Amino acid sequence: MKDCEYSQISTHSSSPMESPHKKKKIAARRKWEVFPGRNKFFCNGRIMMARQTGVFYLTLILILVTSGLFFAFDCPYLAVKITPAIPVVGGILFFFVMGTLLRTSFSDPGVLPRATPDEAADLERQIDIANGTSSGGYRPPPRTKEVIINGQTVKLKYCFTCKIFRPPRASHCSLCDNCVERFDHHCPWVGNCVGKRNYRFFYMFILSLSFLTVFIFAFVITHVILRSQQTGFLNALKDSPATVLEAVVCFFSVWSIVGLSGFHTYLISSNQTTNEDIKGSWSNKRGKENYNPYSYGNIFTNCCVALCGPISPSLIDRRGYIQPDTPQPAAPSDGIAAYGATQSQSDMCDQDQCIQSTKFVLQAAATPLLQSEPSLTSDELHLPGKPGLGTPCASLTLGQPTPPSSMPNLTAEAALTDVLPLKEEHVGHQFLTPEEAPSPPRMLAGSPLAHSRTMHVLGLASQDSLHEDSVRGLVKLSSV
Repeated sequence: MKDCEYSQISTHSSSPMESPHKKKKIAARRKWEVFPGRNKFFCNGRIMMARQTGVFYLTLILILVTSGLFFAFDCPYLAVKITPAIPVVGGILFFFVMGTLLRTSFSDPGVLPRATPDEAADLERQIDIANGTSSGGYRPPPRTKEVIINGQTVKLKYCFTCKIFRPPRASHCSLCDNCVERFDHHCPWVGNCVGKRNYRFFYMFILSLSFLTVFIFAFVITHVILRSQQTGFLNALKDSPATVLEAVVCFFSVWSIVGLSGFHTYLISSNQTTNEDIKGSWSNKRGKENYNPYSYGNIFTNCCVALCGPISPSLIDRRGYIQPDTPQPAAPSDGIAAYGATQSQSDMCDQDQCIQSTKFVLQAAATPLLQSEPSLTSDELHLPGKPGLGTPCASLTLGQPTPPSSMPNLTAEAALTDVLPLKEEHVGHQFLTPEEAPSPPRMLAGSPLAHSRTMHVLGLASQDSLHEDSVRGLVKLSSV
């Protein structure tokens, strides 16, 4: 009963202007919030970095501390003794290094979006059709495609993580868990992958850092030499201990930075990536006909393409909004349609209430009549070949209550007297009036049993005078 009442919907309070189904406003989410790769985002998706950023902070500290000590302890002396242009040139190099470092670290390196479930399923079907059905127990054929670029055959490998065939020169980064277009390498010093969209900034960073390191190291040595000529070498070191620290840091870092800059200068001049050079993809050792199909054959052209070409837009659109699913059509706002939407629930509710109400009527009517006899349950009233209480209450058609003299239409109490042989001592019993007859609780206003609220109590009659129709009436009543 409680479940039935909860499922009902009141329709009299709804107006044509309001819909019974109110849509809940869901806050729009951006794509970076559900990005599948192992990346960190800041400033509402504007900054994109790898998760391993510890070495990046070390790079920042080394550059900031070394440059800060140089500007604080060396530049004032050098500006007076040599030229004031030294701190100016040093400041320009410092800001250029910091700008290219942050641009490399905070940008999208060229991440390729992963395939949607529908695209992945369609690609799987294409692969199965191309490779054919392989017998069980054998390894499936490799998932590769071959394309021809400038006369050179290039294999496209299938990425099982991103569910795509990677384009030429792309590779999957195991640290960021992304396929990166024109993947060069993952650089922990900048805290990001180096690919198509940030390679030029990475090259300008290491190149400018090389100049800054050489610049600081050269003028630190100059500072020590000038001081040692005045006060001696040991006294010069005691007077400026920060200069010693700068010289040590620059001495151990200048070789690796300058060497890295030279290596990438060679890669740019030949239009190669670090990944291709390490694997030897275009090495002559693989064959005389093996060559780099991406090289323009000119060092100047290769450098211009790598450093001055247009920057492709980001493919992942990390700050875009997630498109919500197509909403279900809302139900009509008029009361009739809303009532029709819940009509089946109301019918089920009516059937349950009819059954409960009939049981209550039978028990209430039988209790005052049979004080010395055990009352009958609904199971005892079931006759062979007749429907029981499990049938829908819609099969019951009741007429209007008739006076006691009308025998064909009997109420529940008359049917009980037909089944139970009453003794003579029952004649003196008190009977309930129609006003005192209990009514079932929570009866629906429009149910077929609305007329059974008022029961007409029949007088006692002998068993021989009852007709067979009384038994049929009882069976119909018990079938509710």
